[in-house]
Amino acid sequence: MKINLIRKLKWLYPGMGIKRWIIFSAFGLFLVAVGSMKFQADIYFIVKILDFIVIISGFIILALGIIKIIRFFINVFLSPREKEIFDIIYQRKLLERGPKVVAIGGGSGLAVLLEGLKEYTSNVTAIVTVADDGGSSGRLREQFDILPPGDIRNCLVALADAPQLMRELFQFRFSKGSDLEGHSFGNLFITVMTQLTGDFEKAIKESSKVLAIRGQVIPSTLSKVSLVAQHKDGSITEGEAQIPMKNKPIQRVYLRPADVTSIPDATKAIKEANIIVMGPGSLYTSIIPNLLIKEITEAIVNVDAIKVYVCNIMTQPGETDGYSASDHVRVLIEHAHRRIINYCVVNVGKIPQVLLDRYHKDNSYPVVADSRKIRSMGYRVIEEDIVDPKDYIRHDTDKLARLLLGLTEEI
Repeated sequence: MKINLIRKLKWLYPGMGIKRWIIFSAFGLFLVAVGSMKFQADIYFIVKILDFIVIISGFIILALGIIKIIRFFINVFLSPREKEIFDIIYQRKLLERGPKVVAIGGGSGLAVLLEGLKEYTSNVTAIVTVADDGGSSGRLREQFDILPPGDIRNCLVALADAPQLMRELFQFRFSKGSDLEGHSFGNLFITVMTQLTGDFEKAIKESSKVLAIRGQVIPSTLSKVSLVAQHKDGSITEGEAQIPMKNKPIQRVYLRPADVTSIPDATKAIKEANIIVMGPGSLYTSIIPNLLIKEITEAIVNVDAIKVYVCNIMTQPGETDGYSASDHVRVLIEHAHRRIINYCVVNVGKIPQVLLDRYHKDNSYPVVADSRKIRSMGYRVIEEDIVDPKDYIRHDTDKLARLLLGLTEEI
């Protein structure tokens, strides 16, 4: 009892800077109490006015004293990061009022889009394909019998509000010469979380908390699926990673098994969306696999939202060789539905020749923006310079995000 009293009295030590405000507040409280008692006892109107002034003065002094005491504790505990903390709170409140966006795809293309969107709204839902069977994801999928974590990880990192070091940690890839060669830390983390929780969906949610992501990342299905391609020569290739390697024109792709269902959170997000974005990303192996799930396509077709396909800037060897923008749109609607989109975004920005030469070596060429043909199919076309040609050719994440969110302001 005595020790606790001594600890409390330490706040009153000389130089602490809080005693004056405690006394100030106490004086204000004293004025309120005395003024109130006199106000009730006095019978003369003029005296009552003076008592009322004393009461008001007491309330003002009390309020100022309490504000100073609160500010004292804020300075003690939050001073180094006070401005940063209030900026974060303000930013989060602002982002919470942003439009509801659903982004559908996989791979690095979807991650590029998400990086831009998270700066303008925290109401972002990424619906990600789980058909990946190559690299680290494929090995973990086979060894631990889980869904592939790679595309999920990329999207989590893209939406992360965690410190840069934490994002780099999730993307860290183990080098050669170890048993973990080729694996990324994030893939292993999600795998471990799946083993601990016994639930891949819960593992994603827990990983989302670690990275403090703006929005949510949802697998398009929790079923273990394989992507199958039927080529124009009649041959069949199974496995997302194997399809581009065959380097054969693709007739169509489908899932095996075909009757998989989506996650309720995915269709719920679609039904509540202001805008739904498909792409950028691999047409056959990142975007279409999500749309092969009947519930997802039906939800998109029936929702009253803006539906946009962001066409790739470059063709992809083994997938879209020689494809124009209208070819991309045609394949998309053949695999899904005519009402799956109402806008198509194409790049008309100039790409440096030095980068084009590098891509030509891999048989990758700019996608021809045949906008007139897309319009003749019944879709609106947005032509913009949205290329970010720094080290490699990709979409400018900020320009693309602002362009897409600008469409929601026209509603």
